[in-house]
Amino acid sequence: MSLLFGLAGLLLVLPNPRFIAALPPFGQQAFGLSMSGGGVVYILLGAITVAVYAYRVLGLRHWLTFMLPAVFLSAGSELLGTSTGFPFGHYQYLSGLGYKIAGLVPFTIPLSWFYVGMSTYVLGRAALEAKGVKGWVKIVGSIALGALFLTAWDFVLDPAMSQAPYPFWSFQDVGEFFGMPYRNITGWLGTGILFMSVASLFWGKADLKLTRSQLWTPLLVYLVNFAFGAVITIAELDVRYWIPTLLSILVGVVPAIVCWSLAKPKTSSEAIVLPIETESSETENKRVAV
Repeated sequence: MSLLFGLAGLLLVLPNPRFIAALPPFGQQAFGLSMSGGGVVYILLGAITVAVYAYRVLGLRHWLTFMLPAVFLSAGSELLGTSTGFPFGHYQYLSGLGYKIAGLVPFTIPLSWFYVGMSTYVLGRAALEAKGVKGWVKIVGSIALGALFLTAWDFVLDPAMSQAPYPFWSFQDVGEFFGMPYRNITGWLGTGILFMSVASLFWGKADLKLTRSQLWTPLLVYLVNFAFGAVITIAELDVRYWIPTLLSILVGVVPAIVCWSLAKPKTSSEAIVLPIETESSETENKRVAV
């Protein structure tokens, strides 16, 4: 709902100033609040969703030992990037994403690194476990897949958020890759690898033993966030931006769905077992009744 509300505002309402001017005072006030806080609510809902999922499905230790490195290390990477240009290139955040840490990075940005990053990492790790991959090979593979899917999301996110008519950040560097500097891609990969590696050290080599039904939440979180960036990129930018959108689908969306499909199906302990009336049970019931 938050996704659809945000897309409607960016694609339908903002381009029609007459509609905004015709709103009653209450409507204009609500529109102002949605513009100033809509992005914040969207990210907070995503972070809460994945936090609750991680706590219930993976446990408190797995949740915190992924969330804390993801939030603090990504915040450090973003603060370094907005201050020095390393590792993403020279850029700055505009308004619309909430209070800025040190006046540079909105507090919501590290939360988005956490909840999308955890979704991609869990999908990759579950798929490798389902294929019988063990030990350090599994851990390194999980980090590689998680960071790759995370970076593929940026192929549609950055154009949508920095080059659409209503941007949330802007690059000062010349963007060789559809408006983004190439080091922005390596910066995303490096940041994802960094906090996923730290989390992996805490998680260890034990299997998560997640079934396909337990992976619906991380898969849908990833797909919804891809859709948000892809719809804005396709609707607001010219046709050449179909290229990074297709790259995001090929490198991120399709492999993520494949990872979900490779996981084991629902186990008998998860299934709802309905009583089956048999001839022997009927006979036993009659005997007891007598």
